Amino acid sequence: MINLAYMYDFISGKVDRITPTEVVVDCGGVGYLLHISLNTFEVFKDKKDVKVYAHLIVREDSHTLYGFATTNERQMYVKLVGVNGVGPSTARMILSSMSVDDVVSAITNSNIAMLKSIKGIGPKAAQRLVVELQDKLGGIGSDEAYSLSGGSTQIEEATEALLALGFAKPAVGKILMRITKDAGNNPTTEELIKKSLQLL
Repeated sequence: MINLAYMYDFISGKVDRITPTEVVVDCGGVGYLLHISLNTFEVFKDKKDVKVYAHLIVREDSHTLYGFATTNERQMYVKLVGVNGVGPSTARMILSSMSVDDVVSAITNSNIAMLKSIKGIGPKAAQRLVVELQDKLGGIGSDEAYSLSGGSTQIEEATEALLALGFAKPAVGKILMRITKDAGNNPTTEELIKKSLQLL
């Protein structure tokens, strides 16, 4: 099959309509439907004119365009869909749940607990993301995203403790990611739990 993935680099035009999951761009009288992440939606939601970086997913029964507010997000998306078991929708879910820097940080730190907090990502998929992408993310995201912070074991233990206290998994994941990213040294499990309880 011919690889059409790079048939479109970007599409510029007026926003015809937009939802948290898709945008229709009027480009020269042709409406292009692109599936987007929540991060891209937040960038585009109040704009009349947009430049959407595109990636075409080709299947036997469909050609689907995915759109991104930045080339950085598109690069990450292409890396994610290249991982065995991570499909186009799951990759979009990852980028709707976390920023590009957060994904880079989670993979760089082997933060399985953080990746598992995303809907549709189980332990095996989280492990594959780390194994397959840990050495392949250079140039995506900011330099700070690659700095090691927070041990995976401590985060795993803190996650389990907070879930046992009744907090929602997505909220726990985001709070722990923020704490470990801000921490200058590797926090202990107890420190992670205490700081999380202050913020949740």
